Amino acid sequence: MIDKLAAVEERYEELAREMARPELAGDYERLQQLAREHSSLEETVTMYREHLRLARALDDARSIVAEGADTDLLSLAREEIETTQASIEALEEKLRHALLPKDPFADKDVIVEIRAAAGGDEASLFAGDLYRMYTRYAERKGWTAEVLDSHPSALGGFKEITFEVHGQGAYSHLKFESGVHRVQRVPVTEASGRIHTSTATVAVLPVADDIDVHIDEKDLRIDVFNASGHGGQSVQKNATAVRITHLPSGIVAVCQDERSQLKNRTKAMAVLRARVLDIEQRKQREEVDSTRRSQVGTGERSEKIRTYNFPQDRVTDHRIGYTRHNLPALLDGDIDDIIEKIREEERSRLLEAQLA
Repeated sequence: MIDKLAAVEERYEELAREMARPELAGDYERLQQLAREHSSLEETVTMYREHLRLARALDDARSIVAEGADTDLLSLAREEIETTQASIEALEEKLRHALLPKDPFADKDVIVEIRAAAGGDEASLFAGDLYRMYTRYAERKGWTAEVLDSHPSALGGFKEITFEVHGQGAYSHLKFESGVHRVQRVPVTEASGRIHTSTATVAVLPVADDIDVHIDEKDLRIDVFNASGHGGQSVQKNATAVRITHLPSGIVAVCQDERSQLKNRTKAMAVLRARVLDIEQRKQREEVDSTRRSQVGTGERSEKIRTYNFPQDRVTDHRIGYTRHNLPALLDGDIDDIIEKIREEERSRLLEAQLA
């Protein structure tokens, strides 16, 4: 582990030297890349240097004991050995976790897409429930959520809604929410009281910038049209809605929630960029071997990850076999326990693979 940490420190110093080169002053994108990597290593390097300091202090204390000294000094040295050893052990545990492979998008904002799937109107209502759950969770974390595009259903909820969550570490917390969410409950439209099963899909995409994925303007087709409301009727006289098509991939992003064409275009472009990055990430995942696939879930939209059972007031995450109760609190954003258990499971698997 010490050898790996020494290599991390050397890379940290190398990045600092690279950023200081005068010829890079005009290369903003390259400087951003270097600064991002340098910043990501800073905490690990700080802990490593503290580990070296504690190791030297431990050696000094042991030398005092080995040489033999007066009673008071020996007592202090033995006490120093005990406390320093405990500090080193605690720090080494943190360092083992710090050496785990880092997700380069961990600190990114996210774009969340929720779509009603099987279940008709009930699926749309459930999609609305999930939207509220995530936005309330964002509020609890001190983050902000902004709707990018939405298609409400007639009875409430959403056929589809896309929104962005702004906050430090948003992607690292929400990335495992991608997949199929299943609800079992009696729909408000069901007169006989039968329990129905409906589903909604969730996709969580890191917000991408030009450094993460480059999109050439000539590869885009941009269409402007009148925004529409329920039933497709025009709700604005001016053409403010924007549809952007990425011609090489066929990916389309639409935004019509803002009254400003420029704002809709900016939001649609953010969604498009995130979707293009998602496609690239999926291609990369297909190339990795089965060992790398042992992560908690694949993040695929077709994977059933969680069941919300209203009659029994419980939710079960199928990936980690975790069940809890109090659905009203959960749908009000109280999902920290589930998310943290999934993140801890992922860290444990990565640590196990590292030590194997």
